[in-house]
Amino acid sequence: MDPATLAEARRWGIDQLAETSPSAAIDTDCLLAAATGLEPVQLRAWPEASIEPAAWQRFRTTLRRRRDGEPVAYLLGRRGFMDFELAVTPSVLIPRPETEHLVEAALAQPADRVLELGTGSGCIAIALARAWPSARIDAVDRSSDALAVASRNAEALGAVSVRFLAGDWYAPVAGNRFGLIIANPPYIADDEPEPDRDDARFEPRGALRAGATGLEALEFIIAAAPRHLDPGGRIWLEHGYGQGAAVRGRLAEQGFTAIETRRDLAGHERVSGGILERPA
Repeated sequence: MDPATLAEARRWGIDQLAETSPSAAIDTDCLLAAATGLEPVQLRAWPEASIEPAAWQRFRTTLRRRRDGEPVAYLLGRRGFMDFELAVTPSVLIPRPETEHLVEAALAQPADRVLELGTGSGCIAIALARAWPSARIDAVDRSSDALAVASRNAEALGAVSVRFLAGDWYAPVAGNRFGLIIANPPYIADDEPEPDRDDARFEPRGALRAGATGLEALEFIIAAAPRHLDPGGRIWLEHGYGQGAAVRGRLAEQGFTAIETRRDLAGHERVSGGILERPA
């Protein structure tokens, strides 16, 4: 029998997700709120309110997709990042807290000209544009679908200073120099299992896997950075929790100084960067 109230629908949803989701209650609340048009707080305030048949059908459909592993962010079509919300689709990575640490590192010192490589949803470029309204920001991605998502996000959030460019890494900005280069590139090795687990199974492979070592994209970005930075320009890169030493080494080889690594909330090395006093 179909549930008659919001409370009954919620209990059913949690039961359905109990074996497949580590956040069954949170996921259920998000999906039930989306299906009914209510906020999660309203669901808790009015548990005995009736659930409309159409809302029940929407909830049941999305919850079954979640039970099969599809990320809540893709089911809802949105994800919070920093202090704003982004539209997300399976064409882009789901923004994660680790990338907020990358933005926070960059924000420590303003830059007038910024290059983001592999923009995806646009979360990094948009966050910087909101913090630095006068900065000129170029955001590059080789995926036209990702750029469409990022452009819509920038327009919706008023990030008018971001210019989105299609191409592979530095190709669209050849000959240009910047005060800051920032990227969350793919950094998972081909034989590592993470992209085949949990939510990552539904995310774009090219934004996750870098190659045999996992360092390929990071090494390319670092090696070419001296030709695209102003004197005293900075670079900040997100990387895997076991790649900090390798990234610091590559930065030193290219002449970067004041190299530092920041840790995520779990204590893992996650973001590294440095300053280039004498660009190529």
